[in-house]
Amino acid sequence: MDTFLLQATIYLAAACIAVPVAKRLGLGAVLGYLIAGVLIGPTFGWVGSETQDLQHFAEFGVVMMLFVVGLELEPKALWDMRAKLIGLGGLQVVLTTLVITAAFMTLGHIWTVALAIGLTFSLSSTAIVVQTLNEKSLMPTQGGRSAFSVLLSQDIAVIPMLALVPLLALSTPHATSHDAHASMSLIDGLPAWGVTLVTISAIALVILVGRFLTHPIFRYIAQARLREMFTAIALLLVVGIALLMTLVGLSPALGTFLAGVVLANSEFRHELEVDIEPFKGLLLGLFFITVGAGINFTILGTQPLSILGLTLMVMVLKGAVLWVLAIIFKLRGKDRILFALSLAQAGEFGFVMLATTAQNHVIPTGLIEKLSLIVALSMLLTPLLFILYEQIAKRLTAAPSLREHDTIDEQGTTIIVGMGRFGQIVNRMAIACEIKTVVIDHHIEQIETMRRFGVKGFFGDPTRPDVMHAAGLENCANLVVAVDDKEAAVKLVKNARKIRPDLRIIARAYDRDHVYRLYRAGATDIVRETFDSALRASRYMLEGSGWAGFDIENATDAFFKSDRGALAELAELWDPDVPSANNKPYVERARAINAEFATGFLANLANLGDAKEQDPKE
Repeated sequence: MDTFLLQATIYLAAACIAVPVAKRLGLGAVLGYLIAGVLIGPTFGWVGSETQDLQHFAEFGVVMMLFVVGLELEPKALWDMRAKLIGLGGLQVVLTTLVITAAFMTLGHIWTVALAIGLTFSLSSTAIVVQTLNEKSLMPTQGGRSAFSVLLSQDIAVIPMLALVPLLALSTPHATSHDAHASMSLIDGLPAWGVTLVTISAIALVILVGRFLTHPIFRYIAQARLREMFTAIALLLVVGIALLMTLVGLSPALGTFLAGVVLANSEFRHELEVDIEPFKGLLLGLFFITVGAGINFTILGTQPLSILGLTLMVMVLKGAVLWVLAIIFKLRGKDRILFALSLAQAGEFGFVMLATTAQNHVIPTGLIEKLSLIVALSMLLTPLLFILYEQIAKRLTAAPSLREHDTIDEQGTTIIVGMGRFGQIVNRMAIACEIKTVVIDHHIEQIETMRRFGVKGFFGDPTRPDVMHAAGLENCANLVVAVDDKEAAVKLVKNARKIRPDLRIIARAYDRDHVYRLYRAGATDIVRETFDSALRASRYMLEGSGWAGFDIENATDAFFKSDRGALAELAELWDPDVPSANNKPYVERARAINAEFATGFLANLANLGDAKEQDPKE
């Protein structure tokens, strides 16, 4: 018991120290866990032989993660992904297996050994990639969704791969297909048709239970009003399905993913996510720590060039295959780079494959140790590949286009700079009111996309005086600044104000600091991104609370006036060289305004009411 508590303390302390530091340095949580494992294992030797046994337990975090991912995917969404699952994912597994098999045959290994290695390295790390994509908000991107499709295909492909390993053993000298570690199974001794029938029945059982039985069970537990019982039933569901899948020779992760998809439309979906999330996070973290702690640096120390060379070879070959597939499936720009870099590593199921090949004597024991180290090292390098992607993505975003700026041959009463969601709405309103606009954007992709919808825009850098001159800055009535780049927006406002002191400049602001900077630069009207939409939501809230339309109108007008007055006061105290929280006069006045806000709001409300009674037309 004392040993267990000591080991638990070491693992938890390492995670609590390394992960926040890694996050602070921009390395990500996954790399933090891996570094923690390296420190407590190979570096200081605080943990030892129990790491491998603990890793098998921690792999359950991957099972839980796929259950949560399944909860977020409706069956319709999964069906919509079928082309990528079968085409993109299937091709990735087949092509990567063939390329790596050929590479290891070239290095002198017989075809059965090389094929087993190719199958092992065709798999990527679902745990690291999905966790990192979610952590960095990259999952919604086309590259992120494509990577997830491939990962899901790989998890499905594990099943036939494991079935193929004993067949490879038949052709390997001194091999035996006997499993040294007998375990419970519902398919041992069954003929092929019996295995198929049991497997299909198990999958059907998961679907039927998820579709028809879970709803009344969850409702019954909910009526009991016992929070811990809902957590218990959620864990029972995941553990039970994982056990069933194991008994029929399927991947537990695949089974729980299927269960999650079935429950995606359930009214209890969010409750399940909340209950499973803490266990998933801890077990995934523990899994990454065990990967780091399990790296055998002794082999790396004796054969550094060989191990590092093979690791890089595998990752480069996988990346090359992924790059070709990205081109075939028309991924572009940053999405293509994300897709290729994110899946270039080996994965946690690689350890499962290597263990199975060891049990069936397909790959020699000494080679398996090297391959396990390559899998672990490639996983360790993955967070660095994501950092590399972020740096490349920043340069691609910031790099000026090689395309020449458009010749602006039109002028209008309003110039709109920026064709994002904000600028598009303003432009549509202007067109509807028959106001002539000139639209400029520095992102050629945005201009080309809008042109497909019949909206004319010009490609150019609006911070350049010659571009704004060509657009008619000297003669226009309004300038709408709707660019995403805060620095560019401030620079544009300053330049325009110097040229046209009388011009009405309407600028979009990201936050309060941006408001103050635009105010100092000379913007006439400043619109905060979320303020007006929040004000409109407040109108609906008042309506739902039983307020009359006339009172709602007065209340929102009064609130707007009070907030605008407060903002104007604070703008005078704002100092661009001092963080707002450290600006003592600013903080003191902000506190006073917050304390006085209700009084000022009521005064403005009363004044508005009196004014509208005197002039009913307003």
